[in-house]
Amino acid sequence: MPHIDFVPGLPGIRGPMAFSPETARPLNDLVNVLLRSNATHPDSTLSEGERELIGTYVSSRNDCFFCQTIHGAVASHHLGDTDWSLIQSVKQDYIHADISEKLKALLTIAGSVQQGGKHVTTDQIDKARAEGATDRDIHDTILIAAAFCMFNRYVDGLDTRAPENPELYRYRAQKVAEYGYTHEDHYMPPA
Repeated sequence: MPHIDFVPGLPGIRGPMAFSPETARPLNDLVNVLLRSNATHPDSTLSEGERELIGTYVSSRNDCFFCQTIHGAVASHHLGDTDWSLIQSVKQDYIHADISEKLKALLTIAGSVQQGGKHVTTDQIDKARAEGATDRDIHDTILIAAAFCMFNRYVDGLDTRAPENPELYRYRAQKVAEYGYTHEDHYMPPA
């Protein structure tokens, strides 16, 4: 049961966003820039799927069911991971997952940010650069990780509800890929 009254039937972050549209707009703008706007950063080598995977990984480490599931679904959609096995392997043991060494190095950095910003080390940054990460990739990874810590705490701090039906997340992933992040009601059918 959520800690405050939200519009009934809106899962996860959608309840708080409908409750406070004035904060929803800048939060959605931020997530769209971080996860979708690869074209505005030509020096970034991260795909939308990889960006979503970073958010999924951090959300998993924060034990935020809604965020790790919806962003895992979006990552899966972009990466062609129809059975979510890649997403699961990254959440369980990214070092042995079938992803690039560059992405593994960036996930190490993201995991350090999740623990606290001062946990990021020069060795981690050097390793990411050695694997081909650009300064933009490193910047965006750290900002995605930090933002997801905030989003996870927003969702779980208000004790929002999260449906368990994976088909709802798959449906929403298709809408995100098509329209971006928004708090509009067409975004996800009621659970």
